[in-house]
Amino acid sequence: MIIDIEHITWRSGELTLMEDVNWQVKPGEHWALLGLNGSGKTTLLNIVNGYIWPSEGSVRVLGHLFGEVDLRELRKSIGWVSNSFQERLYASDRTQHIVISGKHATIGLYDKTSDEDYERARELMATLRCAHLWDREYRTCSQGEKQKLLIARALMADPRILILDEPCNGLDIFSRERLLESIAELVSQPNAPTLIYVTHHTEEILPVFSHVLLMRRGEAVGSGKTEDILTAENLSRFFESPVVVDKHGERFYIRVSE
Repeated sequence: MIIDIEHITWRSGELTLMEDVNWQVKPGEHWALLGLNGSGKTTLLNIVNGYIWPSEGSVRVLGHLFGEVDLRELRKSIGWVSNSFQERLYASDRTQHIVISGKHATIGLYDKTSDEDYERARELMATLRCAHLWDREYRTCSQGEKQKLLIARALMADPRILILDEPCNGLDIFSRERLLESIAELVSQPNAPTLIYVTHHTEEILPVFSHVLLMRRGEAVGSGKTEDILTAENLSRFFESPVVVDKHGERFYIRVSE
């Protein structure tokens, strides 16, 4: 298993913020985590990364049981891209240095670089369709361009798991589609990492995401193959409101039922 979570519950004081969650990700699968704001998606990711320790249950990531593994070493195999990280980077840094710094997990580039590092950065930026940004200052890039650079940065360390935490937040429809096209191309590459894509928009769940986990109020209320989960019946129950699901180009669009 890439991820094997069994019966985890997490409490903070007297509050139960996550209860009896089970989630298994097998090799070759790419998952979308779907849930509204406050549903527990980020809490679950913090548990996967070992930043939060569950009150009950067991967690295995890449075959390693938490409690028996050095989490600092394990995290080197997990790339996590989130909007909040954008503002921590230095605005005047060159784009290629932003990407290469991912190899060393540093803010800024201080380690010695090699020709191979620059070549790898070029390859990743080309895959993510942002090679034209080479040698630009980071602050001159758009929100969508910054997201692509952060994904390339995460890939510099050759992670086995790549978590994209609501990467399309704040993007206009055209920037969103360009980013999604780049993500689809990334997944098609040989030896691509297992992708975990976090969103609250069903239309962002690309055909490359084979499975979906539904999170609501700290509980996993559904999981399975994408086409089985994203039905009107399931989603109406999940959102606790009747919805209609329209499928266009292998993507799922929902609207409130009249």
